[in-house]
Amino acid sequence: MDDIVVVTGGTGRIGRSVVPLLCAAGREVRVLSRHPEAASATDPRITQVGADTVEGRGLDRAFAGAHTVLHLAGGARGDDRAARNVAEAARRSGVEHLLLISVVGAARMPIGYFRAKAEAERVVAASGVGWTILAVSQLHEFLLPMIRGLSRLPFTPAPRGLRFEPVHRAEVAERLAELTLSAPAGRVPDLAGPEVLDVPELVRRYSGRRRRVLPVRIPGAVGRAYRAGDNLAGAAATRGRLGWSDFVRELADAPDGGGLTPYDDSRDRAR
Repeated sequence: MDDIVVVTGGTGRIGRSVVPLLCAAGREVRVLSRHPEAASATDPRITQVGADTVEGRGLDRAFAGAHTVLHLAGGARGDDRAARNVAEAARRSGVEHLLLISVVGAARMPIGYFRAKAEAERVVAASGVGWTILAVSQLHEFLLPMIRGLSRLPFTPAPRGLRFEPVHRAEVAERLAELTLSAPAGRVPDLAGPEVLDVPELVRRYSGRRRRVLPVRIPGAVGRAYRAGDNLAGAAATRGRLGWSDFVRELADAPDGGGLTPYDDSRDRAR
């Protein structure tokens, strides 16, 4: 039983990076997905299991005999409901460690997605199962479509106060694997990228070109929250090593070149 880890959302970006690390550590991994793929013939430790966290279907069967559940599955809606279903099934199944990935600022940001994540945190902490919660900032891949689109414009919109501290997927996966293989730790320090960057700087480093900046005001409570930095990690957060410029260089080294000119940040690093 100690060797069995269930990973919800194991076919997603982070899941595909975490699962190999767990297998390398000698764990048997059940990858839970609404649309399970054929089991890998090259790694007998991975089993694909069909289940739905939002609807609560198939969870008891998926969790049976498991020691740990790593809950990565998420989406634009229903994260609070999914967490409740996962927590209840984990308790019924005798799971000893329930680990949740959340987002930095979940309890502070007045946005539906963040509120659902905050409720998911509350549900897991009150589940009666040994638990760990890790909040992370946005992955580089999360920001990429927005920055790629903005880089095609003749100017760069600059929403006032909107800043990000993107984190590398590999570093998130490494931290999650470490926590999954450890005892329940409660709320652990947030994980964020090494830099806080605004939109114009993200675009500049992606495109390698400077553009005219057009200031934009974000109205209401959401704007006030962003200007206050409520979406950013605090001083106690763990910081990754690989920043946005490192990610951009990885894209440039990809076979298709990522459609960009790498930004040389050597001068910034020397400061």
